[in-house]
Amino acid sequence: MGYQKYRAVQELSQSTAEVSEIVFFLLGAMTIVEIVDSHQGFKLVTDNISTRNPKTLLWVIGFVTFFLSSVLDNLTSTIVMVSLLRKLVPPSEYRKLLGAVVVIAANAGGAWTPIGDVTTTMLWIHGQITTLKIMQGLFVPSVVSLMVPLALMSLTSEANGSSQTSSSLLSSEQMAPRGQLVFAVGLGALVFVPVFKSLTGLPPFMGMLLGLGILWILTDAIHYGESGRQRLKVPQALSRIDTQGILFFLGILLSVGSLEAAGILRQLANYLDANIPNADLIASIIGVASAIIDNVPLVAATMGMYDLTSFPQDSDFWQLVAFCAGTGGSMLIIGSAAGVAFMGMEKVDFFWYFRKV
Repeated sequence: MGYQKYRAVQELSQSTAEVSEIVFFLLGAMTIVEIVDSHQGFKLVTDNISTRNPKTLLWVIGFVTFFLSSVLDNLTSTIVMVSLLRKLVPPSEYRKLLGAVVVIAANAGGAWTPIGDVTTTMLWIHGQITTLKIMQGLFVPSVVSLMVPLALMSLTSEANGSSQTSSSLLSSEQMAPRGQLVFAVGLGALVFVPVFKSLTGLPPFMGMLLGLGILWILTDAIHYGESGRQRLKVPQALSRIDTQGILFFLGILLSVGSLEAAGILRQLANYLDANIPNADLIASIIGVASAIIDNVPLVAATMGMYDLTSFPQDSDFWQLVAFCAGTGGSMLIIGSAAGVAFMGMEKVDFFWYFRKV
């Protein structure tokens, strides 16, 4: 009895350590983006989107999101881009379609870099994939998985409708003092994380928290003594981030940890191995399943099912898992955090997405 209790405590402390790395990483990333957003830093992006042709805008939004979400996590880039869409396009079916493009592009863009998606971040933190290999292996498939839906969507009636005049809401919003500096430092902090990991060997969340610390000191220095600018400082930004989402991740990852410790995932892996001879097919099944089940528990489960002895670091299997789980979530609106965020922000229903997208 004493041994079992000891083992349970040991398993719990181990999985808590792993899970909290991801949670702290997300906390830091979301806060940095929130600060940049409150300084109207993303105005630099929207001011450069000048096209009003519906079809061109569809492609521009798709590719901007694709590259944005390769640096930021999907959820964050979706929130940023849907907020931008609200400023660019009046409420309409066409705006919903653009929102759907954002979801697909965010999921596709997140799959090919280690910091682009929670799932690839998990695989990267645990050593299943390395930065250069995943970028080489998945860039082309990710672009294809974005271009095919975009090409199909350009043929729809909404994209070929009359060019809508967009109200210039953006010009009224002033960039906060030193907004460009905050934008540059914030983006720099996010891009610096993989560099920090390779230089020091410390886990990525340390790099993220370091970046947040630097931004915290910077914003406090910029707004020192200005009582009206509390909203632009870190403590206020922390209160605005999606804490529910982060706690949801915490719960999911801990529950997967318990399944792994109980040996259930191992049995499932053996069952799949016995009945499905092909590893590529297993990864594809994971992709289809991620349209229904959130891809975080799926990838966490896969990592519990197969360790680095069955598939070595950077093997095709891990890259395929990262790709399938990342992009499979686009099939249904509930399949990815990005889709759920879009659903909440634009009040899109499940069946509209199912029919159109």
